[in-house]
Amino acid sequence: MARFSRLEVLNTIVNTGLVPVFYNADIEIAKQVAKACADGGAKVLEFTNRGDLAPEVFKELSRHLRQAQPEIMLGVGSVIDEPTAAMYIAYGANFVVGPILNEAVARLCNRRKVAYSPGCGSASEISYAEELGVEIVKIFPGGSVGGPGFVKSILGPCPWTRIMPTGGVDTTQESINAWFEAGVACVGIGSKLIRKDLVAAGDWAEITAKIRQVLQWIREARGAPVFLGVEHLGLYPTKEAGAQAIGEWYKERFGFTLKEGRSSFFISGPGSGRIEVMKEAITDRCHVAVRVSSFEKAVASLEAQGVALEEPKIKPNSKAVFLKESDPAGNLVHLLWTD
Repeated sequence: MARFSRLEVLNTIVNTGLVPVFYNADIEIAKQVAKACADGGAKVLEFTNRGDLAPEVFKELSRHLRQAQPEIMLGVGSVIDEPTAAMYIAYGANFVVGPILNEAVARLCNRRKVAYSPGCGSASEISYAEELGVEIVKIFPGGSVGGPGFVKSILGPCPWTRIMPTGGVDTTQESINAWFEAGVACVGIGSKLIRKDLVAAGDWAEITAKIRQVLQWIREARGAPVFLGVEHLGLYPTKEAGAQAIGEWYKERFGFTLKEGRSSFFISGPGSGRIEVMKEAITDRCHVAVRVSSFEKAVASLEAQGVALEEPKIKPNSKAVFLKESDPAGNLVHLLWTD
């Protein structure tokens, strides 16, 4: 059965804006594709029902992800009938996608509280799908039914409709901008994102990079601000208290989680935001980490203001750079981008 609720799946799809779509008959390759997607920041993955043994591959992949990438919401695509949908749900499908609208599949998914996104190509089909309880309607093939113009035409009289185009979405900033400016809730991308040549070459890093780039374009197309807020506050040890002692105090007083890293301790609770306690005392002030949606744009924005920056620290899943100037109270500030 599904590990995630329908609400969790739908909200994650809308929040991230991207559903990578793929199929491979080799379970080991399927595992690598799923990991590459997760490393790139994709949280939802659609495995298409193609090939005689596709259900067996899906079942094994579903079992694997429960342990290896438990954050991934795995769903199934290319489902056109109720028995097939029921089988995949039994194998752990968290959502069901189809190239066509099937009333029996919609009713089954409603009974099981599983998200269903059928393929529709007209206003009447979209309206009927919503009558059957569909929250996110797939338009397929997206390019053939009218592209972004079709989305605008539907949302004019039906602004409550949430649309996911699949087919016709390119992995270019121009294509992403066009679809999201038209008003789509998310996009599904298959072979143009998880390309056959990259899979054949085992170039998982490139697939990760492409997913990360598409997600960045989606954030930009949605108008995400560059500076998002405070990611964490950094404290430094003193003569009176070492880093671990400071961390233990917050853990004991508030029940926070304390994790030790190479150069610092991180303290966090169930909500957002963290406290970092550095092991080395280099200042008697604090430091503030400002979370950014685009590292490059954030750097350019500060440099345009004449703000000098230290040498950035670039890692596969994070980018950081300290400002050479401190805030008026003498606190250090650095930018932080992560997946």
